This record gives sequence, structure tokens and C-alpha cells, in this order.
Amino acid sequence: MSGETYLFVGGIFGVLIGLATFLGAYIYCISTYGFLFGFGLGWIPSGILAFIIGHVVRFIWPLLVAFVIWITWMVFAK
Repeated sequence: MSGETYLFVGGIFGVLIGLATFLGAYIYCISTYGFLFGFGLGWIPSGILAFIIGHVVRFIWPLLVAFVIWITWMVFAK
């Protein structure tokens, strides 16, 4: 796999997992800090976290895929 393909696939995984992280963190902020602070200001830490997680996933996505395959095999193999 070439470096361009690796980063392209990683970018797709990074965006998807980054969006999921943003939504999860934003919902957590709203439920923890209420409407005023959670909804009004919760997007700031959620966005920072999603940005960091998305960029990390861009480079380590094969490890995450292998981990998901291993967990699936452990759960469903009998």
C-alpha cells in the first residue's frame, strides 16, 4: 500500500471517528454541565478532542482495524 493510499484511508477513518467523538463529547458536555454551559460552550472542548482523535486515528488506523477484528473473533468464535 502506498503512502498516499494509507493516508487517504486513514483520513476517511479519522473523519468518521472524529465526528463520532465530537458528538459523544458534546452530548456528554450537555448532560453534565446543563444547557447554558454544555450546549453553549461544550462544542469547544468537543471540537478539540475530536481534532486530536481524528488525527491520531489517521495514522494508527490499521491497529484499530486489527483490534476490532480480534474482538469480533473473540466474541463470535466458538
